[in-house]
Amino acid sequence: MMAQEDRKPEWVDPDAEGTFATSIRKGVEGTHDGMPGSGEPVHPVPAGPRLRTLTKDQYVQGVRKGDRVVLARAITLIESNAPAHASLAQSVLTELLPFSGNSIRIGITGVPGAGKSTFIETLGTHLTAAGHKVAVLAIDPSSSLTRGSVLGDKTRMEKLARDPRCFIRPSPSGGNLGGVARKTRETMLLCEAAGHDVVLVETVGVGQSEITVRSMVDFFLLLLITGAGDELQGIKKGVMELADGVVINKADGENRSRAEATRAEFAHALHYLTPATQGWTTPTLTCSALTGEGITQVWETITAFHKQTLHHGEFAGRRRAQMLEWVQSMVGEHLRSMFYTAPEIVALLPRVEQEVAAGTITAASAVQKLLSAFEHRQVGNKS
Repeated sequence: MMAQEDRKPEWVDPDAEGTFATSIRKGVEGTHDGMPGSGEPVHPVPAGPRLRTLTKDQYVQGVRKGDRVVLARAITLIESNAPAHASLAQSVLTELLPFSGNSIRIGITGVPGAGKSTFIETLGTHLTAAGHKVAVLAIDPSSSLTRGSVLGDKTRMEKLARDPRCFIRPSPSGGNLGGVARKTRETMLLCEAAGHDVVLVETVGVGQSEITVRSMVDFFLLLLITGAGDELQGIKKGVMELADGVVINKADGENRSRAEATRAEFAHALHYLTPATQGWTTPTLTCSALTGEGITQVWETITAFHKQTLHHGEFAGRRRAQMLEWVQSMVGEHLRSMFYTAPEIVALLPRVEQEVAAGTITAASAVQKLLSAFEHRQVGNKS
């Protein structure tokens, strides 16, 4: 996390009538699954005892008031892997749960070089100028060896990072599938409770792992460029089927006509694919994140999607599905943790791995050995 001065923007009451957040909240009343991200850099807080210098009430009140420092510290708390922080983090999340679910969640993915960070900065600036409070979760790829991350999205969104109505949170992927940080959902909840009515989630890149992000957002946008070879061959069918909107970026200057040709090509291809959202025809657009041309049309498309899905019930249905997906992923994470931290598994795993590597046992036999040891432990604990 990078240091940044504490700027406390004017608090926007999420209960105020006539706001974009209010219209969403009324449409999905009773859904309190929080999501996307938190934002802007603050002084880093160690994942040690200093996190406990704030009480649960201080965390809750600070987040509700839109205090950036408290929000950032609350995110650090829920991202902590220290067992000592887990109870406090869950207590804070439980208190803030009724105030979540009030944003529109937008996932943004794209091929390398598509200009995702520039696009998010331009779109975010457009939204804050229109009165929205924007939270950006920028997921940075982690090293598979060191688990380290550059966390450079703040520097790539320099203008947006200085905007008092935007909160950017660079988060390391931790090597997780799809580059999604383990605590992304909880971070989204905190940002929504802090009054952010638009949450943008930037993923690492295109791949089957983008399904993870699709399961957390309302609108999934695929950002592409032209002139990068055979575009249709370079994009997996599965990723295109996830998209609620396809945008061809860098449609400016001499590239404008080529971008329009690429847009038409993708529009034709989408006719043969199942729409990502029932009743919604995935549109294809062009824009220039550099000049801002077409950004208004992109946002109008997202708001049209919101209105249509809200009216027909798909919006609330997707939010419910997100909650179920959240439960399932947390159960899987918990079971995985229980398995690999069990003393029997810790003791047995190195020997089993050596046997598999030496070719003395099959992978299936290795799995059976490990599961048998774990099941025996569970039976022993019950007795």
